[in-house]
Amino acid sequence: MPSVSDIYYFSHQEEKNIRPPVILIHGAGGNHLSWPPQIRRLPGKSIHALDLPGHGKSTGMGRHSIAEYAEDLAAFMKALKMRNAVLVGISMGSGIALALALKYPDKVSGLVLLGAGPKLRVASKILESLGNPNLFESAVNLINENCFSAKTSQRLKDLSKRTMLEMRPPVLLGDFIACDQFDVSGRLQEIKIPTLVVCGAEDKMTPLKYSESLRDAIAGSQLEVLKDAGHMLMVEQPQAMADILVKFINTLPPRARRRTRLRSAR
Repeated sequence: MPSVSDIYYFSHQEEKNIRPPVILIHGAGGNHLSWPPQIRRLPGKSIHALDLPGHGKSTGMGRHSIAEYAEDLAAFMKALKMRNAVLVGISMGSGIALALALKYPDKVSGLVLLGAGPKLRVASKILESLGNPNLFESAVNLINENCFSAKTSQRLKDLSKRTMLEMRPPVLLGDFIACDQFDVSGRLQEIKIPTLVVCGAEDKMTPLKYSESLRDAIAGSQLEVLKDAGHMLMVEQPQAMADILVKFINTLPPRARRRTRLRSAR
């Protein structure tokens, strides 16, 4: 897989795709593999699933603010000469998508916000534990147990836990600090971009009321609620989430074709 601007990414390209490209933005402590194959390889769509700086196989340092990650994403798009894209973000990734849409609305042709909210507050107990080497693993356990619905298999929970434990503790702490400081609740009315909000019915990290607040504040936005899913809904219900994404993306206007200049023969 290629890398640009210190960001490592998975790319799935469809030559005949007429819709804007899609960028998948993982959450705190995640990487591009947070998105199951059904979503990384959406039929008929061009997909870019990235590892944010300091995550997965990307170089660089993790950030301590959503705004910094949004600038990283803008640099990523510029490096790929991507004029605009559909941004699909989970949790912290949804905050990054919102931040980019507010600062660079012309770069965003659609927003899909999973496990999202206008604020992403983090319990002080989690922040304190992540910053303590002796309590780091117990903090990861607490986070992980609250990310899934009751019907999620233990295998999926164990895989998620292992991924977080492989993170450098300062990077994971930085992600949760960034989430805790995030607040765009007073600016949502500025967003005029087609927006889909998706929430797991059993989400304990960002309960349904936060998704409802996004739907109510962003004009024209839609809300989908997935049964038997928690915060990591795309992992728990990958095919259902893939179907929802395809349906939404297909409602967006086709991307503009580049005009070729005809040179007169001399």
